Amino acid sequence: MSTPYEATGRTEQKRRTRDVLVAAARDLVASGITPTVEQAAAAAVISRPTAYRYFPNQRTLLAAAYPETAAKTLLPADPPEEPAARLAAVITALTHTIVETEPQQRTMLRLSLEADPAERAALYLRQGRAIGWIEEALSPLRGQLPEQAIHSLALAIRSAVGIEALSWLTDVGKLTRDEAVSLMSWTAQALLHSALNWTMPETAPAADRGPDPDRSPTAVSVTPSASRPS
Repeated sequence: MSTPYEATGRTEQKRRTRDVLVAAARDLVASGITPTVEQAAAAAVISRPTAYRYFPNQRTLLAAAYPETAAKTLLPADPPEEPAARLAAVITALTHTIVETEPQQRTMLRLSLEADPAERAALYLRQGRAIGWIEEALSPLRGQLPEQAIHSLALAIRSAVGIEALSWLTDVGKLTRDEAVSLMSWTAQALLHSALNWTMPETAPAADRGPDPDRSPTAVSVTPSASRPS
């Protein structure tokens, strides 16, 4: 396996150069441009040959320009105990980040749709971090709902809250961004309420799904639970 260019010799200087290129690419994306390596190099005042040593093509550059977060949680320092309030806090933080970085998010969404399965798995948008944040918000439900039901609920909420939903609601639904955010937040709470009163659809654990992250789930009918009041 070849060693990345920035990992060999003068690593600190190379890291700074790479950071400048990534920052330039992010600024260009935020301004509505989908930059090529040459455009990012020009904006960063770095030679094209040097830029290509870090990013051999546009796809690798755009993937690096995606807004990363090292956050382990989206809950506040003193989180509420009630699941609905915890979920509201997480969804508020998540939708704020999505709207603030919408151009970069849309670029990554397009990349994820164009990439082959192996490339999709490596993209930040497809690494499932939001599902973990949502599951943490729902953690007080353990003991009330089975673990797999909580995971299914987190998947359902994530499917309704993200750049995919924001794009559809604003582009097709013609909502303003504030309206779209309000509707995504309402949908998350509606799904939580539904899960507490209806039987969740069955989904296979992620470990049992195989290598294809885009495999369609088996359709399962949703029926009222006899053990929970409606």
